[in-house]
Amino acid sequence: MHAPGDLAVRCRGLTMVYGDRTVLDGIDLDVPRGQVVALLGPNGAGKTTTVEVLEGFRRRSSGTVEVLGLDPAHAPEAWRSRVGVVLQSWRDHGRWHVHELLDVVGAYYAPYGTDAVRRPWPSGELLERVGLAAHADQRIDRLSGGQRRRLDVAVGLVGRPELLFLDEPTTGLDPEGRRDVHDLVGEMVDLDTTVLLTTHDLDEAEQVADRILILAGGSILADGPPDELRLGLSRSNEVRLRDRATGEVTVHATADPTAYLTEVLATRPGQVEVLEVRPASLEDAYLHVVRRVEAGEDVSDLPGLPDVDRHDHLGRSR
Repeated sequence: MHAPGDLAVRCRGLTMVYGDRTVLDGIDLDVPRGQVVALLGPNGAGKTTTVEVLEGFRRRSSGTVEVLGLDPAHAPEAWRSRVGVVLQSWRDHGRWHVHELLDVVGAYYAPYGTDAVRRPWPSGELLERVGLAAHADQRIDRLSGGQRRRLDVAVGLVGRPELLFLDEPTTGLDPEGRRDVHDLVGEMVDLDTTVLLTTHDLDEAEQVADRILILAGGSILADGPPDELRLGLSRSNEVRLRDRATGEVTVHATADPTAYLTEVLATRPGQVEVLEVRPASLEDAYLHVVRRVEAGEDVSDLPGLPDVDRHDHLGRSR
């Protein structure tokens, strides 16, 4: 377990109820400082609700929550200056110029700068970093979709946050823009910023996240590094064999490809011309979890939650 001072986020029994619908059912969660954590889940799983509670924009029904050591529901403005938020889309201030928006937003953070943390991030330097230096004097409503997304990211970073929330950070970006944002996330961690992102892009989560949380059915059902989840959740590898004589391709799913190949090669000596083993992808693992939840199956056998109490598929502590 991590000491409270080592944690950017700490939740115990986080519950959110809307009328007779329970969206979050007793979530426990620790996020150590300096991690990049990706929150995955189907639409309606409670990802947005969870993040809004952590950001201080929504009051929880019950449970305890600490973000950067304080309850976001009652935290002062000085706490707010330590948190950055990148929304999925912004459509405000279209007539402003790019540098004007950053200057105005950045001015809010100036009173909260310290010798250790320079606030705000100078607009010119930040625009250079997000690839918008050439557009500093351009009106916001004349930016392309990808350029607008880069500006969204810059707005979230201008206060040099200790904790950065990213909601679908690369929506609308071309491959180069996606790579730039991913690189920037890595750089923020080097500057001791913790990053919590929500995304539907499983490849993105696998590339940038140290740790992935899968939220479904009101609970965190899986928690771990991408490779661990990919291998531990799907429990299936795809083996493709091509027969030397007939050219027929056989596809077989197995949790133990070594044992399967040993058996095949022993029973069909010299008959296999080509073989290929494709490890389960993160998408395979994710879909495996979500489909089991949607089917109402008991998923208590999923990989454990290393830093928090174990939950069953209804979200109640064991």
